[in-house]
Amino acid sequence: YGAEILRLWVASEDYRDDVKVSDEILRHVSDAYRKMRNTIRFMLSNLYDFDPATDSVDLDAMTDLDRWALDKFAGVTDRVVKAYLSYEFHKVYHSLHNFCGTDMSSLYLDIIKDRLYVSAPDSTKRRAAQTAIHRILDGLLKLMSPILSFTTAEAWEHLRGGGEEMPVEESLFFAAFPGTDDLRVDADFSRTWERLLDIRGEITRVLEAARRDKIIGLSLDAEVLVQVEGETADFLADKWSQLQEICIVSKLVHVDDFAGAQGVTVTESEEIRGLKIAVRPAPGGKCERCWTLATSVGQDSDHPTICGRCVEVVRSLNG
Repeated sequence: YGAEILRLWVASEDYRDDVKVSDEILRHVSDAYRKMRNTIRFMLSNLYDFDPATDSVDLDAMTDLDRWALDKFAGVTDRVVKAYLSYEFHKVYHSLHNFCGTDMSSLYLDIIKDRLYVSAPDSTKRRAAQTAIHRILDGLLKLMSPILSFTTAEAWEHLRGGGEEMPVEESLFFAAFPGTDDLRVDADFSRTWERLLDIRGEITRVLEAARRDKIIGLSLDAEVLVQVEGETADFLADKWSQLQEICIVSKLVHVDDFAGAQGVTVTESEEIRGLKIAVRPAPGGKCERCWTLATSVGQDSDHPTICGRCVEVVRSLNG
């Protein structure tokens, strides 16, 4: 409603000449608000079966990806608190907007959808993702509360399960800003993940080109072939499973060379020395539960439309 009121105000021309506001500015503000609100909604929607008192996972048991997300949250917390104390509210806005749109929605939350939707409800990896989401959302609402009061207050009531009858002393506006000392990671960890994400970026560019050329539809339709040499090969030696997870593809294959890969276009990275990438449709059928392409689809007579991984989860759910 606030955007609509401003729009009517602008249309009436009843404002001073030095106030900079227009339909375009209002659209940018609306888009930014929508991204932050949708990030909150996604987090809340994936905590419906999570009780932090009984389901939380220790930091030591979390995946490296979860620790990376928590470290990013610690960093944005420092920047936002510092900006509040110095009355630099534009830095508060930009820090929160970039964190929600880039670190969360475009990276972490997109990657962990598989764990959240496909894994067994009580699996350690799923609970680890939920633990990270709960910790981040709890802190985000506190950081946003001075500038997005109504949105964060409503989300807080859902997160805490108190509803409108929540006691005043449990209100979001009586909560202190989040502490993050336990979320810090060392410099080597940060450098490792920066480099992994750089490699992911190169693979993503090749995937986008494959989509434009109609070789694949979604990234989950793809099998990515990766050849690495030199120091890049040493770096990725024990990180192939992590790379496949963060690339969100059905299959990622480390190849020594592309001699046996017929009918693929090989792209050599201009940014990362010793990295060559090719994309082709992944083999197998599409699992109707997790949407990945796998050769195990159809091999189980009781569940012929899902992959082997999903068969194990479904059987565990059925007792």
